[in-house]
This record gives sequence, C-alpha cells and structure tokens, in this order.
Amino acid sequence: MAQVLPAPPLVAAVAAVTAAPRRFLPVLPVLALVATLALPVPGDAGGGGGGGGTVADAVSGLVVLCCALRLVRGRRRPLTRTAAVVLAMPVVGVALATAGAASAGAGAAGLVRYLQIFVLVPAAVMLLVRDRRDARLIAWSLVTLALWQGAIGVHQYVTGTGASYQGEEIRAVGTFGPTDIMGMAAVVSFGLVCALGLALGSGPARHRAVAAACALALLLPLAVSFSRGAWIATAVTCGAQLALAGLRRAVQVFAVAAAAAVVLVGGLGVGTAMLQERMSSITQVAQAPDQSVTDRYTMWAAAVDMWRERPLTGVGLKGFPDHRDGHASLALSSGSDTDGAGAGFHRQPLLSPHNMYLLVLSEQGLLGLLALAGSWLALLVRGLRRLVRARRSPDGPDCALVACGMLLWQLVDFAYADIGGPSTVLTALVLGLAAWWALAPEGAGER
Repeated sequence: MAQVLPAPPLVAAVAAVTAAPRRFLPVLPVLALVATLALPVPGDAGGGGGGGGTVADAVSGLVVLCCALRLVRGRRRPLTRTAAVVLAMPVVGVALATAGAASAGAGAAGLVRYLQIFVLVPAAVMLLVRDRRDARLIAWSLVTLALWQGAIGVHQYVTGTGASYQGEEIRAVGTFGPTDIMGMAAVVSFGLVCALGLALGSGPARHRAVAAACALALLLPLAVSFSRGAWIATAVTCGAQLALAGLRRAVQVFAVAAAAAVVLVGGLGVGTAMLQERMSSITQVAQAPDQSVTDRYTMWAAAVDMWRERPLTGVGLKGFPDHRDGHASLALSSGSDTDGAGAGFHRQPLLSPHNMYLLVLSEQGLLGLLALAGSWLALLVRGLRRLVRARRSPDGPDCALVACGMLLWQLVDFAYADIGGPSTVLTALVLGLAAWWALAPEGAGER
C-alpha cells in the first residue's frame, strides 16, 4: 500500500490561507452588515423616527437571502422545533396589531419592520453562525466598528464638531448624525460588551489583553456620547459579565477600570462640568427633571393610557403618533431640537415613547408584549443556562459572555429606547447571535 506523505509546510500554509475565505464564506454577509454601519448616514435617514430605509437595511435583506440560498442548497432542516417557536413568537402580536392598524399602508410598513428586526434577520444570523470561530469573528468586527465610531466621536467632542448639547456642538454621534444620537452610543456599548466578554474568556493571553485594552479605550467615547441610557445599560451588563466570569476576575477588572477612570477624569480632564452634570442627572430625574425627561415621562403615561383603552391588542402598528396627542398631557413639548455634526437645525417630532416595552404595549397590547418579551426572555434564560455549562468547558465562556451580554444590554436599554434609526439593524444582529448561543442544537454552539 502506497504511503501518503505529509504536505510540505509551505504547501500546507498556502492551503490554509486559500481555505480561510471559504471557511468564513457563510458568515461574510453578517460581517458586511456590520461594515455598513461604519459608513456615513445621510442626513434624513434617521429623521422622523427612522422611517426611511438605509444601506444597512438593504444588506440585512441580503443576509436573509444568503441564508435562504444556503438552506436550499444544503437541503437541511433550518431550525429545531424549540428555535422555531421562540423566534416565531413575535409574529402573533404583530399580526394582530397589523389587522388593527389605522391604515393598510401603516400596518404593512410596521409588519415588515418588526419581521425584519425581530424574526427574519435574527433567524438568518443564527443559521449563518456555525460555531465559536464565527461568533468570535463577529464579536471582533463589532469591536472594530466601535473603535472606528468611537474615534470619530471623540474627535467630534474635542474639536466641537459633534451634535448640539446645551448650546455646544460637543456630543459624540459618530457617522450617525444628530437625528440618531443613540446610534454611536449603541455601537460603542456593544463593542465594549464584546471586548469585555472576549477578555474574560480563556483564549490566548495576547488576544485577551488586546480585548481588555479595547474595552478600556471605548470608555471615553461612551462617556462623551452623553447617553444616560447607554451608560446604565453598559454598567448593568458589564457588572453581570464580571459576576458570571468569577469573583477573582471581577476584582481584577474593577481595579483596572477604576485606574482608567482616574486617568481619564483626573489626568486627561474628561470629567467636564457638563459630563458630571449629565451623570448626576441620572439620580435627579424625580426631583428636578429636564425637559427631555419630562417628555419621556409624559409619553410613557400616554402609552399606558393607550393600553388601558385597548388592553389586549393595542391601537395598532404605527398607531402611537396618531393617538399621542389624545392621551398626552400639556407637559409634552412639540419635539426635540437637533443640530450640529454637519447637519442644520431640525425640529424632530416625538413619535414614540422611547421605551420599547411601552411602545409594544400601546400598539400591540398585552398579547403582543407577552409574545415579544417572552421570546427575549426565553433567549436570555436558555443562554444563561448554557453559559453556566460553558464556564466548565475547555473552550471557555467568551462567546457566551458576548452573546448573553449583548442581549442583556439590549433588554435594559429598551427601557429607555425603542427601534428606529439606522442603527436598529444592530438589534437584529444581537438577537441572532443570542439565538445562536441559546437555541443551536447541543454541540453546535460548543465547538
């Protein structure tokens, strides 16, 4: 019998390099989706509540198409029964709310948006991510995106070319512009959560050190985003990641973060009076709230009032703007002012309650909220169960900390924000990565 000789090292190396693109070919559409969020956003793309489509929306459709072609070509069953049920749960409330919409056009637009963000793109991402290597690649791409957007945001803060905040154009918004002021904050937060999860894993020491350095570097752009909701969600998520990773690592990372905070605030002078005032306002929203907080409380009350009027099915998709004035008090302002970051002054109407749970409750009723929130809760519970097992695995908990961490961040942030704007596709990506970790067949997510 002829003996098979091993390939020379050079030949083996060339084969490995040429095989790499093929190895990651299925996940390339997801990476393309992340890359589109680094592009400048047109000035009107996120205005008015984010009703217009963006390049990221188009690429998210490409992600779904590539997934469908892959499934047809592979002739395999796409989802397990549990995964199909969990991912399809939001369809129930959305379908009922579409039937109750004020107009067929509004209902159809809302239906497409909800299916895109909460069903189709998450399912496609889940199926395109095959193992830990794919998940880590996506996590590093999000860290890279966050560093890019964060660098632009810090430059805007330093040079006074950002969005307007208290009369000064210093608010860091990255390439998203003043009409989507939460865009850069969300991107930077996700990158920080991914970097921390990778740093807490059991990968090579060099990779973990780079991830930790990236997490520390992203603290500065997150601070100058002046986004209280992003601060709260990031603090809660990072605290949970540290607790799940173990007490010893939690103490070490806390010490490093405290030292970095001292350098940023004391040495570099990041702790400006405006930043300190913004931080202190988090605990003062009940005593002396500013107009933005007053508007938010007023819209929350209006959303609850809409739900009481139609408790089971709500006022219909896209119905909040039409019913807002009939349920809101006189304390509500006519809109919020946006200016700076390369855009002119614009009065942006308040078309949502800036709370995803109350938005769903008002437009889809109790049935819609239970279906949508139930799907998210199922992902979180199943993901945390696998995370506990992953801590004892030789592969480490890095992917689990990333997937569960980003999902937790999104669920906390939904208490202060809702969908809308160019950065919304990130929500679909987060849900897809969480679904891969929580719902993939046993062994598929453990490789």
